[in-house]
Amino acid sequence: MRVRDRKILEVVAAEPIHTQADLVRALRRAGLRVSQATVSRDIKRLGLVKAPGPNGRARYLPPDAVPPVPPGAEARLRRAFEEFVVGIDEGAGLVLVKTTTGSAGAVAEAIDEVQWPEVAGTVAGDNTIIVVPRRPAHRAIVRRRLTALLE
Repeated sequence: MRVRDRKILEVVAAEPIHTQADLVRALRRAGLRVSQATVSRDIKRLGLVKAPGPNGRARYLPPDAVPPVPPGAEARLRRAFEEFVVGIDEGAGLVLVKTTTGSAGAVAEAIDEVQWPEVAGTVAGDNTIIVVPRRPAHRAIVRRRLTALLE
């Protein structure tokens, strides 16, 4: 393993690195000369993932540090959709899930539990869930995945 790779893994394990710029600064403090483009390639090659930290803000982590999806989470999500979801819509870059009255919280929890990387989080009301895509480009992916659960 390259010296830079070891240092990257060491840094992301030791301190919250939220952006590529944060990682560039940390590596430069450690005496390594790197650019954002180099760090971007390193992140991809090492398989670093962004996951919510303790404060809820996304940070880079080694792939083995991400908590696994709880067993049965996908099956619970499918059952929740079959039983409670009445429709899916979108607006303003968000995906809306319509549920039967009083069941939005349970369905939102099931969505959060599967930890799809394209989903930043959910907000549930009584019969409506706002699903927030991590990036604007993820909206179509999220809608497609949720719609597939209704089929």
